[in-house]
Amino acid sequence: MKKILPEWTLGLLISAVTYTILFYINAWLTTNLAYGLGVNWIYLPAGLRLFLTLIFGLSGAIGIAVASFLICYLGDFPPELTTCIGVGLISGFAPYLARFFVMSNASISTDLGNLSLPKLALCILIYALLSAGLHQWWFAVRGLGETGSFNHFLVMLLGDILGTVLLIGLIKAGLDLIKPSKLA
Repeated sequence: MKKILPEWTLGLLISAVTYTILFYINAWLTTNLAYGLGVNWIYLPAGLRLFLTLIFGLSGAIGIAVASFLICYLGDFPPELTTCIGVGLISGFAPYLARFFVMSNASISTDLGNLSLPKLALCILIYALLSAGLHQWWFAVRGLGETGSFNHFLVMLLGDILGTVLLIGLIKAGLDLIKPSKLA
């Protein structure tokens, strides 16, 4: 039991810190690509949400939820506790639900050893649909301006898909750079 708790806590902390950092980097890089409150044409943290929940599972989802709650509460959203709790829960658990759905229905092992490109694409699509749909539903329920519309849903869906594909591409390129050369 002692060994599981530190690994679980480490997953939570890594998820919360890396998500927060990438959120602010994305906000800085894509300032001109914001469509509305909480909606961006390219959202790199979407890819990190999926990546962290695929790797860390529940601890990753909780880490993302806590970080997202704090970002929401201290950021551009109205500092309403209920609104920000909902945003945090959706941010952390939409990718976790996608992970659960894909692992149960597409036979992905828990160590991700058999994660193929088609299975990853399915996971990205399911995650983006869940995330955009739940976020926009929550924004509409909470009465956050023009959010919650079909246009906001489509832009968020596209932003989550593009951000996820771009982040995975960046991770892959980074891994290719650090691989030892076959000629050496």
